[in-house]
Amino acid sequence: MTLDLSLRTVTLPFRDPFRIARSHGNDGATTVLAELRSSLRPDLVALGEGYPDAFYGETPATMRAVSPVLLDAVAPLEATLVDGPLDDARAALTEAGERMADVIRWNGAAKCLLDIALHDLAGLAHATAVVDLLGLSRDTPPTDFTLGLDAPHVVAARARRAARFPALKIKVGGAADLATLEAVRRVYGGPIRVDANTAWKPDEAVALLPELERLGVELIEQPFPAERLDQLAWLQERSALPIVADESAVTIRDLGQLAGRIAGVNVKLAKCGGVGPARLMLLEARRLGLRTFLGCMEETQVGIAASAAVASLAEWVDLDGSLLLADDPFSGLVLDDACRWQPSGRPGLGVERGQPSPSQPPFDAAGR
Repeated sequence: MTLDLSLRTVTLPFRDPFRIARSHGNDGATTVLAELRSSLRPDLVALGEGYPDAFYGETPATMRAVSPVLLDAVAPLEATLVDGPLDDARAALTEAGERMADVIRWNGAAKCLLDIALHDLAGLAHATAVVDLLGLSRDTPPTDFTLGLDAPHVVAARARRAARFPALKIKVGGAADLATLEAVRRVYGGPIRVDANTAWKPDEAVALLPELERLGVELIEQPFPAERLDQLAWLQERSALPIVADESAVTIRDLGQLAGRIAGVNVKLAKCGGVGPARLMLLEARRLGLRTFLGCMEETQVGIAASAAVASLAEWVDLDGSLLLADDPFSGLVLDDACRWQPSGRPGLGVERGQPSPSQPPFDAAGR
């Protein structure tokens, strides 16, 4: 028995320049794609993806370095995943996540890449979609659409074009935050979610609260540095809007110290380690009384399809990563008229590799 994992690092251009407060790069998204093969089923090629974020100490190089260790940890589960009964394969997927967590503490993107591929492999081998493999609902919340930092009039123009989405997530953390939100509100009537990516100061944030409420902001994501849980709790005490942790909520181990201090957490597969860990983290967050936000990185449809499989466990969904790309080398997912991701109906993740082509436009046919 042999599991063979091959990795490929790709940089994909963005549809529009995309910048957040803690990163100035906007040329493209660098992600790591994987193909996983089992000697027991050489006809199957499973797909995986992990998005390395230097903020969490990961690069394509670190992912390549630790992937053999992770693969060795899960290799004993190969026969169960591929040839065992369906219930045993489900249990083996959970065990795979535990084994990876035991051998390496962090490196969420590397774990994510392999975990997604294992779920795809099990789904393909059992002719079952990943969402059904997990026993979860296909009825999911719609995704919002994210707009990066830019001049207020530029962000407003992009908001107008993305008006079909039921909510917009606006990256903030610059000098023109209020002007940007005012400009967006003039052209867009739906809920606005703001994400400061750790860039605000407490006095700035509390001064903005009345304006955010006036402008119909729905939530505030990660206003302060990841380690400043005291500041997050301080702002939540003063805010009628939910404060949602992202950089402070990396894995399931972080939830206990956040419960009771803020309203919610943003769970991302690339942070916590993949489909299985995300499912458990979302369930635990709900048990602790935290509101759940399912987010993503700037991933292809491989990562978005994997995230969509657990989206029914989230209250808010931000799965627009592939829509931010000018070219997505995968297809299969469809964004319906309500902005909900619909799987292809094929086994596993339900996506397939093709020639790079324009990703599904998030705008109407006229580009408005």
